[in-house]
Amino acid sequence: MNKTKETLLTAFALFSLFFGAGNLILPPFLGYNSGDQWFLTSIGFSISAVLIPILGIYAHAKIQGTMIDFAKKVSPVFSFVYCSLVYLIAIGLPSPRTASVTHEMAISPYFNVSPLITSTVYFILVFIIVINRSKLIELIGKFITPLILFILISIMGVSIFSNNSPAANSPYPKPFSSGILEGYQTFDAIGAVVVGAVIIISINIRSNETYIAKRKLISRAGILAGLGLFIIYTGLIFTGALYGPEFSDNVSRTNLLNGIAAKTLGSIGRQFLSILVTLACFTTAVGIVTGTSDYAKQIFNNSKTAFLITAILGCSLGILVGQLNVGYIIDIAIPALAFIYPITIVLIILNAIPAKYTSSVVFKMVVITTILFSIPDFIQTLGLHQDFSSWHQFIPFSEHQLGWTAPALIALIATNIFLKYSDKLKSTS
Repeated sequence: MNKTKETLLTAFALFSLFFGAGNLILPPFLGYNSGDQWFLTSIGFSISAVLIPILGIYAHAKIQGTMIDFAKKVSPVFSFVYCSLVYLIAIGLPSPRTASVTHEMAISPYFNVSPLITSTVYFILVFIIVINRSKLIELIGKFITPLILFILISIMGVSIFSNNSPAANSPYPKPFSSGILEGYQTFDAIGAVVVGAVIIISINIRSNETYIAKRKLISRAGILAGLGLFIIYTGLIFTGALYGPEFSDNVSRTNLLNGIAAKTLGSIGRQFLSILVTLACFTTAVGIVTGTSDYAKQIFNNSKTAFLITAILGCSLGILVGQLNVGYIIDIAIPALAFIYPITIVLIILNAIPAKYTSSVVFKMVVITTILFSIPDFIQTLGLHQDFSSWHQFIPFSEHQLGWTAPALIALIATNIFLKYSDKLKSTS
């Protein structure tokens, strides 16, 4: 296959595997809340929902292994525990959420069916695609992504060029950090380590290219997918900011998106949105279930039976949890994300930067520091009402629930300096 065509196909597949339920319903709601501060919110959102995930894809291009390789420099046991937690969270929350969003936005407005029927049919179709593993990139990249992009650009284009009203003034207290934290809810950093592994395995099935060729392919596809995500997210946030004043103060995320589609494209807008939601959610669910099944296959000595059983269990869990309300799934995901997201971000960064700065000791120190300094943020998400005012005074960014960032950076720099100094002492002794 032509290299340019293969790069575009892989980029389209990456975009679709990333762009799911949260990616669609969260940005307009952010714009609705941020008003005239929409651009600052967009930058914050893009850090956690574009930059970090694309760094994750770049790290996968370097490693060209499995997700276990992401954390093995800390220790094999830690890697196993971390990977297992990530896949449990992914298959237990964002994957079922895609069925829930599909029901609320694409099915219930037109058909009087229960969420159980929707999630059952939905995950049967997911299962069919998952077991046709070798055709994954082609099915998603060639057929589904172009349709998703066409509908998205239509909605955003009409809204931006037809609404001349400026965005309303907003009292949003922390637009930048709120954008970063809302980006957690896309699950895209977790998606990067899960989906990246899916893409690596898919490319290995389809191609016998060299390590260098595959690294270039994945890196270029990741950059193109990231650019697409940034444009779409910024457009959706801006659209939400423009149309925000036309909605009530207590509008839900899904009702806001439905309303914007109706205002921009009329009745056909709702139908377009229904198709868009279904496709965007579906590809993400496929990516998560496939990634989890690949992981089970690997830890059980390349067992095809383990792959099949995991796919069945993952789709069954999707049917059960997918019946819940979207808002409820988002709320219960917050503590899980507050715990696993900081670890995932530092692992992505450590794997992306040059190896000479990321020895096993550096991995251990940075990850341990991140876990320790993210505990207060995790406790706050549980609603235990602990007093962290003194913590906020002494730890930079802790009032924004990002108290782990500065200590992790210090640990990275300090450990490298210490190791370099130790090596010099050994060489002179």
